[in-house]
Amino acid sequence: MHVVVFTRSTPDTAARVTVGANGAPSWDADLVVNPWDEYALEEAIVRAKALEGKAYAVTVGGDANTQSLRHAIGMGLDEAARVEDAAVNPADSLAYATAAAAAVNKIGDVGLVIFGKESIDVGSDQHAYQTARKLGWPVISFVSKILSLEGGVIKAERMLDGGKQVVSAKLPVVITVTKEINEPRYPSFIGIRKANKAVIPVWSLADLGATAPAATLASQTFLPLPVRDIQTEFISGEPDEMAAKLVEKLLEEKVL
Repeated sequence: MHVVVFTRSTPDTAARVTVGANGAPSWDADLVVNPWDEYALEEAIVRAKALEGKAYAVTVGGDANTQSLRHAIGMGLDEAARVEDAAVNPADSLAYATAAAAAVNKIGDVGLVIFGKESIDVGSDQHAYQTARKLGWPVISFVSKILSLEGGVIKAERMLDGGKQVVSAKLPVVITVTKEINEPRYPSFIGIRKANKAVIPVWSLADLGATAPAATLASQTFLPLPVRDIQTEFISGEPDEMAAKLVEKLLEEKVL
């Protein structure tokens, strides 16, 4: 039984992102693997061994995402593939889910699909739930620990705002994972060489036997954040004196 993990490339979190006059964003750094996906990739490697299957990395989108697949192979995933089709806008979560579910069905004998908690550049995770819906599988979100994966059943611990919850579901299942689930490994030297030589297939919807849904979402433009006028004031003196001045300032600004 195989494991499929979905990944993508995003701007580095340290990159300086700007929005041009045409409403298009740009950044001053290379693309990296979506940080949340690194935990999903690591978990896929571990769980594929437990299920005695292969770990597949898949991305939906253009060639810019290929480097995230090579990173996955460098970490130790067995195979990778990219889905690209003119009819699929990856920003449209329903179109993404249609392509993702079709890719899972093409691979076949998949027991576990893993997503990172969210995509950092768009702050969205709805594509994971829609993929599960397209597959007709249960979904467990915010998984911080897989407690067992035996007898065709997954038992997992998931994060909640007020604590944790233990849930179980029959395989196959879709999960999203948080950073508490593991410590991602770095690609090995041998893994990097393997990744650089790997031929990564590109699948169209026709290859997957799927049809794109009617477009429901399109990005029109991006707007830069408004400039904030920030003034900094240092308070000096003895600790008691500084504390009194700070309280006075907070009262003046109506923070307290």
